[in-house]
Amino acid sequence: MYRALGDICDKSEKQNISFWEVIWQDDCQERQLSKEESFSQMGAMYRAMKEADASYDAAQKSRSGLVGQDGGKMEAYVNAQDVICGEFLGHVMEKAIKMGESNACMKRIVAAPTAGACGVVPAVLIAMQDKYGFSDEKMVQALYVAAGIGGVIASRAFIAGAQGGCQAEIGSASSMAAGAAAFLRDGNARQISHAAAMAMKNLLGLVCDPVAGLVEVPCVKRNVSGAVVALAAADMALAGIYSGIAPDEVIDAMREVGLSMPACVRETGEGGLAATPTGLRAKERMK
Repeated sequence: MYRALGDICDKSEKQNISFWEVIWQDDCQERQLSKEESFSQMGAMYRAMKEADASYDAAQKSRSGLVGQDGGKMEAYVNAQDVICGEFLGHVMEKAIKMGESNACMKRIVAAPTAGACGVVPAVLIAMQDKYGFSDEKMVQALYVAAGIGGVIASRAFIAGAQGGCQAEIGSASSMAAGAAAFLRDGNARQISHAAAMAMKNLLGLVCDPVAGLVEVPCVKRNVSGAVVALAAADMALAGIYSGIAPDEVIDAMREVGLSMPACVRETGEGGLAATPTGLRAKERMK
């Protein structure tokens, strides 16, 4: 596993191969798989994402009653209204909510990189495939890009809210999605890494404060924010705008910010939104 986005970019440029191929080769070597086996397994991941999106139940609520049905509301709104953010972003938001709610309703999802942040990458990738008509093969390549970014973040910092706050979960997912989106629009390795960095920069300091200790409120709606930030970061990188701080240094900064956070805002459910009167009342109802 690579510990630096810079190393991935260097290898991509020296060997004249794509970012995704660097990660594909590394996965085969690390897990002792053939290229076909590795690609097939990643393809199964993408199929699971699409199946989770397609099987969303707009009538279902989570056992806690805190979330559910909002994905259906967003879909109806996008289909019937002139959406402020535009139709494409509307569908991205819809899919992010659906995936987060499916997780809360104990359906099959892909932790990308975590269950609490499971909506960001699928929302961006599925919506982009719907809009641009990319092949499933291309989408699997994009998942390798996302996986490579996530692997570097996990090795240099963390991807768990209990360790680094929600910046480690939604922030990491947004970085992964941003890089994948930049790749799909023919971004080079440097643009991919800077897209990931700019997404992370915009979510630094995001605390993890799940109401009643459940990754439902505010987590589901933060998936929406992470997906939208990812696309904005990808567009900036594709425009030739680069992060003022080197991508790997951004990840290191996320680690330092996470370590400085008090425990009450690192998935303990003791601070932030979880400690509001409404949050405390929800916790009491769960007992």
